[in-house]
Formats: sequence, C-alpha cells, structure tokens
Amino acid sequence: MAVALPARIEQVPLAALLAGAVAIAFAPIFFRWSETAPIATAFWRFALATPFLWLIARRAGSPAGRGGPLVGRDRLLLVLAGVLFAGDMIFWHWSLALSSVANATLLANAAPVFVVIGGYLLYRRTVTRLFLAGMATAIAGAAILMDASFALSATRLLGDFFGVVTAVFYGAYMLCIERLAGRLSTAAIMIVSTAVSALVCLPVALIETGPFFPETARGWAVLIGLALVAQVIGQTLVAYGLGRLPVHFGSVSLLLQPATAALLAWLLVAEPMGAQQAVGAVVILAGILLARRGTIAPGARRP
Repeated sequence: MAVALPARIEQVPLAALLAGAVAIAFAPIFFRWSETAPIATAFWRFALATPFLWLIARRAGSPAGRGGPLVGRDRLLLVLAGVLFAGDMIFWHWSLALSSVANATLLANAAPVFVVIGGYLLYRRTVTRLFLAGMATAIAGAAILMDASFALSATRLLGDFFGVVTAVFYGAYMLCIERLAGRLSTAAIMIVSTAVSALVCLPVALIETGPFFPETARGWAVLIGLALVAQVIGQTLVAYGLGRLPVHFGSVSLLLQPATAALLAWLLVAEPMGAQQAVGAVVILAGILLARRGTIAPGARRP
C-alpha cells in the first residue's frame, strides 16, 4: 500500500529537478539551430559534454557513493542508463521523421506512465490514486499544449510506435538513475552514461542522411551550447533530483519541460503561443501539484 509523503518534499532536490527540466527545455531550440542531422546533433550533445562531465567527476573525487566500491551490477546499470538515454534520443527523432511533431512529442511525454508500470513490475511499488490523478492531469496538460493536431493514423503507425518506444526508454532510464543514485555520485553516473550514449549514437549518426559536422563556427557554438545547457547542466540536475526524490513524482515533474520549451520557442524563435498553450501549461502545473500531494513516501521507494 502506498504511503503519503510528508507535506514538505526535500526542497533542494526538487529545485534541482525543476531547474534541470527548464535547462533541458532549451534542447529543441538548439536542435532547431543546429547545422547537423538530428542524430548527429544528439551525438555531439553527448560527445562534447563528456570532457566537461569528466572534469566535474574528477573534482568530485571518488565515483563511489555511500554504497562503497563499484560492483558488477553498478557497471551494468551505468552502461544500461547510457544505452537507454541514447535510445530515447534515436527513437524520438525517428518518430518525428515518420509521424507528426504533436504525436511524437506527446507520446514521448508518456514516460511517467511507464515509470509507474516499471516500478510496480520490478519492485511492486504502488502509488496513490491522487498521484495517478495528478499524472493524468499533467499528461492531459501536455496534450492541450501540443494543440489538437494529435491524431492516430495507419500511415503514421510506425512513427507513433517509435514515440511510445521513446517513452519506454526514457522511463527505464529514470528508473536506472534512481537505482544508481543510492550507490554512486551524480557526477559518476553522468560521465559514464553520457559517454556510453555518445558511443551508441555514433554509428547511427554516421549512416544517417544529412551533415555530420557543422559547417560554421556558429554551428559548433550551437552544439557546445546544447552540450553544456541541456546535458551538463540540465541532465545532471535532473539526475541529482531523480536520485533523491520519488522517481514517480520526478517523472511527472519533468512534464514542466514541454511547457517551458513552448515559452522559449515563443521568445527565441517566434513560434506562436496562444491561449491554448497557456492553458496547457497551467494544467501541467496543476497536475504536478496533485502528483506531489499524492506521491509515495521515500521509504516506500526501495524494495
């Protein structure tokens, strides 16, 4: 049976998670400005972030957390986290290519559903009805934000399937990060998983149609900005927050990302943002607040 959280969730991890969601929301803007093909852009995001993360990990000291020296399971989960995040990037871009932007984005944002399912199947974790109501509300807000252009179609079936696969990969990635956080530092998790993601994306990027290298200094600046803002800052803050908050609540809180991305697109690339998008953002925030009230206790997260 799920146990309700105390009224006060740890403030620092929550602030880190929400700040990370805001930083990751810059990723679509950088992707829009990128001069390279989509999966090549994802590769450079990981590859250029790796040396910065290595410096952070070096300054952080020992990669082992309070759990002691690394064991085989830790190494396996680190590699798996990198594979899962790379898969998330790859399948999302394939979904974008084969389906509509609305379908690909909304289906990818269903990751919290798979976090709940995975948590129950793997660890028999349960969540409260209030949490489920909050999760459903936040996802509905994302649907409103994406406009009414979401539509299932036989001609887009493979793209829609890839959108669901994207959500499965990201949900599994979040569960991996949660498990690793009890054993390892955030810096250690990020350096290894990001390097693995780069290695997984590289062969796919090399056979992808489109430029692999940017043609101008501006193109390189965009890729460096993507690596620093979305991966080094954003994903590191998200990993820190996911490791210290109930992963179910963390996954729903990350739905703040599409709302922020819509606002940034309006401010930076002049994409229209009307009343419907504003309503969607408000509904997402309401869902996050509901999920917070119904989140399971941290003590119930572990098997």
